[in-house]
Amino acid sequence: MNTNAIATNDSIIPGIGRVLMATIFVFSGIGKALAPEGTLGYIESAGLPFASLALIGAIAIEIGGGALLALGYKTRPVAAALALFSLVTAFVFHNAIGDQNQLIHLLKNVAMAGGLLQVVAFGAGAWSLDAAAGRKGLPQAA
Repeated sequence: MNTNAIATNDSIIPGIGRVLMATIFVFSGIGKALAPEGTLGYIESAGLPFASLALIGAIAIEIGGGALLALGYKTRPVAAALALFSLVTAFVFHNAIGDQNQLIHLLKNVAMAGGLLQVVAFGAGAWSLDAAAGRKGLPQAA
């Protein structure tokens, strides 16, 4: 395997990575939108105020942010927002680390945030709307 080909600026690997990371957000947001009652109850059980507003915000962040990440549009700020969202939800909703299931969810969210911070650091890659905009002489997303 030619590892130099993977490391080039034209590699599709960052695009595949973005789509894979975005999948969990989009599916989770769609699930919340189609069956909001369970999520509302979960938000309320955590003691957060304005559960309905929090649900709407979570759906918007997950579906909107996931779609933008997959497309590679405004990738760095979107990835930063999704990383923050992942960490906040990890520590607010999955903090019962004595429960192995909750610990796994917490660690999954922390790992997702780590991957998203890699996107913040290195950008969307060549196969993205950000890169396409840069090739057309338009300012690239920061």
